Parts: sequence; structure tokens; C-alpha cells
Amino acid sequence: CTTALASLAGLIIPRLIHLGEGVKFEMATSDIQATEMTSILDTIKNLIPSNPVAAFANGNMLQVLVFAVIVGFTLIAIGEKGKALLNVIDSCNEVCLKVISTVMYFTPIGVFCTIVPVVEANGTETIISLATQLIILYVAFFGFALVIYGGSVKFLGKESPVKFFKAMLPAALNAFGTCSSSATIPISKQRMEDEMGVSNKITSIAIPLGATVNMDAVSILMSFMIMFFANACGINVSISMMIVILLANVLLSVGTPGIPGGAIASFAALATMAGLPAGVMGVYISINTLCDMGATCVNVIGDMAGCVVLKEKIKLED
Repeated sequence: CTTALASLAGLIIPRLIHLGEGVKFEMATSDIQATEMTSILDTIKNLIPSNPVAAFANGNMLQVLVFAVIVGFTLIAIGEKGKALLNVIDSCNEVCLKVISTVMYFTPIGVFCTIVPVVEANGTETIISLATQLIILYVAFFGFALVIYGGSVKFLGKESPVKFFKAMLPAALNAFGTCSSSATIPISKQRMEDEMGVSNKITSIAIPLGATVNMDAVSILMSFMIMFFANACGINVSISMMIVILLANVLLSVGTPGIPGGAIASFAALATMAGLPAGVMGVYISINTLCDMGATCVNVIGDMAGCVVLKEKIKLED
């Protein structure tokens, strides 16, 4: 539901303010293979990993999570005989948390190093010409996080939004610097467990699942950029086409990998649907990192907000 709402916001905001009209940019061709639309049945079938090692290597978080659930149930079934493996897994988890917490000290340097090559490759003129669009996009990102996630934490999670936003800040900064919600999983879990009192049982499922399924900010980004490029190219996107883009956006976001640039192939698919010229992909890729940083940050905030809401719902059921 929140993903659909995010996609709708990304379509409506640029349309209302006519964002992109009069903006000129030099198009460049880019060879990107668009993500193929799959049916719901195929999506469910793809949840089962044929090769768990390949799922880990390719960063297919949904398949990794299903494999983890299978291993977890198996460990429960065999009882004491599985304790040794469980201890190894716990040790690996602690090592990951320590590595991520150490990396956090270098996050400001990482953010700087991420932005520098983008500016160097495209020049300051390109960045400045698109600055207004980027500012409005970031306002949409964090406005959505403040209203939807803050409201969910307040009214559904029964927690203070101020306390929540303070707790999630280190994880959000890490996501902003790395552009990877998957790489932020350990620190997101740690912050929710230590600062918000969310149990490991909740964070171990909600946060890894959210790293792939909860892509609200990516939905905002893709809808936003579709409308921006359509306005800039003088292409009229009808209401019926907006509905098609919204539905496709929701489906595509479920399979978007939580890695840097994971949404590029999905955007290519939506751009084709909207009838945008192929040259817009070169422009989109040139500013993708700057967009992806904010989108990943907000996605991670959404994962953690979901944990807080689940904690309250499970407490009420108990």
C-alpha cells in the first residue's frame, strides 16, 4: 500500500508543478536492458532458490530470505544437533555487526567520494541545470518519510517519532553513503534492537525482506523521473498511462535489488512503457547516484518503521 502511495506521489507532484518543462539537456545513448515484467505466479516461483550459493552471489535477497527460513525451520526440527551451526551463524552475525559499525566511522568520507566522480563525469553545469529537480525530488523523499513513516510510528507503533528518527539516523546515513539497503541490514537491525526495543525475531525477518520488497522511495524516484522526462520532451502522459505506470512500478519495485544502481533496469522498462526516447537513459544514469543516495536512505527508514509497527501489533496480539 505504501509503495502504491509513493508511486502515486511521484506521478502527481511533477504533473501538478509541470516539472521539467523548458529544461534542456543533451541526450546520450545508453545500452541498458530493461527489466521484464513477470506474472505474480512467476514471482512466487522465483522465490525458491535453485542454487542458494548463486542467490547469495547475485544478491537475490528474496531467495536468500526463503533459504534462511528453510534452514531455520530445519534447525528447529533437528533440535540439539543443530546447535553447533546455530552458534556459527550467531558468530557470523556479530562479526558483520562489528564490521558495519567500524565502517560507519568512515561514512562521511564515503559520501564525499561517491559524489565527486559523478560531478567530475558530468560537469557542474549539468548538475546545476538539474539542481531544482533534485531538490524537489529530495523534498518528496523526506516529506514522504516524515508523514508516512513518522505517522505510522506514532499512530500504529505507539512510539515517539523523534525517538525513532534519532535511533535510525546512523543506519540512514550508512544507506545514504553506500546506496545499498542490503549493506545496511546489520546496522538497521542493531539500531532497532538496541534503541527501539524491537526483538530479533522481528528485525531478522522484516529488515531483510524490506531490503527488497519495501522500495517506496525507488517508486517515487521512478515515477518522478518518468514525469520529469516526459514534460521535458513534450510528451503527454495520459491518466490511463499513469495508472499503468503506477501498477507496473509497484510490481517492478518488488524485484529491485538493494544494491547501487539496482533501479536502472526497472526505470528502462517504465520509460519504454511511457514512450520516452531512449536518449533519456543516458541523462538518468548520469544523475542516478545522486538520486539513489536519497532513495536508499528513505527505503531503509521505511524498513525500520515497519519493525516498530510490527512490535506494537505483536504486543497487542500477545
